[in-house]
Amino acid sequence: METGCTLCPRACGVDRGRQTGRCKSGSAMRIARAALHHWEEPPLSGERGSGAIFFTGCPLGCAYCQNGEISRLENPGREISPKALCGIMQALVEQGAHNINLVTPTHFVPQIREALMLYKPPVPVVYNSSGYERVETLRSLSGLVDIYLPDFKYAESALAKVLSRAEDYPQAALAAIKEMVEQAGAPVCDEKGIMQKGVLIRHLILPGHTKNSLEALKLIKENFPGIPVSLMAQYTPQRPVPGCPELSRPITRRELQKVQDFLFSLDLPGFVQSRSAKGEAYIPDFHQFETEGPALL
Repeated sequence: METGCTLCPRACGVDRGRQTGRCKSGSAMRIARAALHHWEEPPLSGERGSGAIFFTGCPLGCAYCQNGEISRLENPGREISPKALCGIMQALVEQGAHNINLVTPTHFVPQIREALMLYKPPVPVVYNSSGYERVETLRSLSGLVDIYLPDFKYAESALAKVLSRAEDYPQAALAAIKEMVEQAGAPVCDEKGIMQKGVLIRHLILPGHTKNSLEALKLIKENFPGIPVSLMAQYTPQRPVPGCPELSRPITRRELQKVQDFLFSLDLPGFVQSRSAKGEAYIPDFHQFETEGPALL
């Protein structure tokens, strides 16, 4: 990796061969879990599951992150080489995964690109990210990624600053998703309804912040016509967020209904998640990976 990391919009300039960057990661690629995952959207999970590979660290670092135990600590998980990543992808394909789902991959893109140049899976490759991306980084993956699964978390810069220390999130994410759409286009599914190519945008409703959600959906409609939205109601409080007492609870039925109705009024295609799809049961068990090790390594 070149000295002075600029992979994500933070462009922290850290030499990650010597110290960790804002993403809490050094230059070595690390993962926390690799397994079939059945909790993605239906076109991704299907009947057999998505082959999810959870990378540790995160460039965005949201204050409310559900996977905080692997995104906030410095260098958790297990170090792997690009060649080892190829073996993990192959094993997931052999287990029947509908796709290879790279979760929070941004800060390891050079290593992931190297792995995909060595082995391009026979199933779609999914780039599953916060949406906080540099266009230049995404362009390095052109032709290697089949499906982009970005979040569009914030339409409000002030909220992005408070919760993710990323005031530039709306602008950065809109530019990144534009690049994703240019590369992959609208979703294409096979005869069984399993997504093979395209972009699906996620939005997580935050308690007390339905205005942000409505504005986010408006921006998606204006900028990405024909691209579906996955409206997520799974917010699960993990820890107190200073200055944001509203984040200490799940979203209410009324909040979900308000945002859902607005989604429908915009005639946006996509999915709406049930409020029941929240809680610890929906958070992957990263400790199991650490203690037992996966059959994939």
